[in-house]
Amino acid sequence: MDQQTTTQDNPVTQNTTGVSSPKKVNGLSIDNLPDLLTVGEVADLLRVSKLTIKRWGKRGKLPAIRINARGDRRYRKEAILWLLGIQTD
Repeated sequence: MDQQTTTQDNPVTQNTTGVSSPKKVNGLSIDNLPDLLTVGEVADLLRVSKLTIKRWGKRGKLPAIRINARGDRRYRKEAILWLLGIQTD
């Protein structure tokens, strides 16, 4: 059975073995995210539109990596986590 302990705005869920459960954002496990995310994946994760993600890229709020001849955008997982205020180890 899981126990919920709270320490100054940092809720941590621990199972009976004392190991912390993986962090989740909007129902998605952060540990299972790929290193590069598509516009749609980022939009779903942050719960904003795809157009908003593209605008943030143009304004420098969320830098994009351009791939292939079409110039498809990809976003680093670390940049998304930083936007969410989550520290990476």
